[in-house]
Amino acid sequence: MAAAAAAALAAADPPPAMPQAAGAGGPTARRDFYWLRSFLAGGIAGCCAKTTVAPLDRVKVLLQAHNRHYKHFGVFSALRAVPQKEGFLGLYKGNGAMMIRIFPYGAIQFMAFEHYKTLITTKLGISGHVHRLMAGSMAVLASIGSHRGIEFHFGCSCFGDGCRREEKGMTAVICTYPLDMVRVRLAFQVKGEHTYTGIIHAFKTIYAQEGGFFGFYRGLMPTILGMAPYAGVSFFTFGTLKSVGLSHAPTLLGRPSSDNPNVLVLKTHVNLLCGGVAGAIAQTISYPFDVTRRRMQLGTVLPEFEKCLTMRDTMKYVYGHHGIRKGLYRGLSLNYIRCIPSQAVAFTTYELMKQVFHLN
Repeated sequence: MAAAAAAALAAADPPPAMPQAAGAGGPTARRDFYWLRSFLAGGIAGCCAKTTVAPLDRVKVLLQAHNRHYKHFGVFSALRAVPQKEGFLGLYKGNGAMMIRIFPYGAIQFMAFEHYKTLITTKLGISGHVHRLMAGSMAVLASIGSHRGIEFHFGCSCFGDGCRREEKGMTAVICTYPLDMVRVRLAFQVKGEHTYTGIIHAFKTIYAQEGGFFGFYRGLMPTILGMAPYAGVSFFTFGTLKSVGLSHAPTLLGRPSSDNPNVLVLKTHVNLLCGGVAGAIAQTISYPFDVTRRRMQLGTVLPEFEKCLTMRDTMKYVYGHHGIRKGLYRGLSLNYIRCIPSQAVAFTTYELMKQVFHLN
């Protein structure tokens, strides 16, 4: 899942106090604009990850919804066929809308995870591997809570100014979901049969022909249901691998952070490996929700539109007509190829950005 693909972790335990910086200001200066620096680090990580796998995302959409031009192709044959039919840039259809969407969403999710992880450890006394699983899931739920009237304050007094910032991030999914809808519509188009000429035209057409504002939120329910387990398992797996690795082989797998020598971070190639494993496991668990979401997002573009109005009807239709392997899990092999580099780049970029922006 797109929105949940962007994720990374700090060390398993709360980071040690930052040493006195050279020159005036010291640690206080480093804390200035912390939330802005954290926001930028998460946003950059999300954009880098999505751009890396944009061609695989395009092919995945075509396969998931059985596009008539590519429905008989496999993963690798489709990757070859798209450039032949639509040119090299055809692999990047919809990526512009994705970048606009993923920067704020990824940034908010990263910020929320770090905040919740610290909160759970310091205020609830929960540590070890469990606090990472809880924080990862809560980071996603924080973004969607306001839409369903759910509040995740857990004792608002302990948040201070951070609480107000989290409330601002509560609508991340709601605000960015229409961009995901438009991105999928653009990615499903094939050269010579364009319904939409670009992002703005797609917004205008969907609004005018599919029920106004609410037309942009088809597929939101499977998105919500799939995001929490995806993010939770992803954060949990990466954090556990990182914690175990640094505990048992610190010199082999780790190195001192460039901005704080007292903090041990994973080496880049180990980060990539751990992030890839985390992404693969999380995708397997949540993939049927992703297939359902894509089908619902495409709406009137598909001939079976009226049979896929709700999440239940969509899952029933896909299972009844295509089964599990060729229906609910169609394109999963591509998703492994896609999610491993995506998560690896996301985790690794975020770890690097934490050092660039002095977040350790």
